[in-house]
Amino acid sequence: MASKQLPTSQGSDGDERRRKRKLSNRESARRSRMKKQQRLDELLEEEGRIKEENKKLSQMIDATTQLHLNAASNNNVLRAQIAELTDRLRSLNSVLQIASEVSGLMIDIPDIPDTLLEPWQLPCPIQSAPASVDMFQC
Repeated sequence: MASKQLPTSQGSDGDERRRKRKLSNRESARRSRMKKQQRLDELLEEEGRIKEENKKLSQMIDATTQLHLNAASNNNVLRAQIAELTDRLRSLNSVLQIASEVSGLMIDIPDIPDTLLEPWQLPCPIQSAPASVDMFQC
């Protein structure tokens, strides 16, 4: 009979250990789920911050692109004015030269500055860096 009581006693201990192990596993699984949920919440929050930053950067790119387009347009107008004024200056210099030759007077006709003849060599050349908001959107 002693041999029959021993398995019963060990069975009770085994059941108790199994119950404790199940409880421990459940608690561990609960902690694991909580950690996963916390990490998911952090990632979603980070995604929101990144999207907001991306939106602000896109707006800055749009504004800068618009400023660049305005400056380029103004530069084109100014280049056209330079070309027109250079042509007028050439015409006036020609008239002065003809008048000087006809009158016999020595009129000092100023040279046309190189920067007017070659506006692409002005001290601040245009350096375009095209950018598009579409480049930064996923």
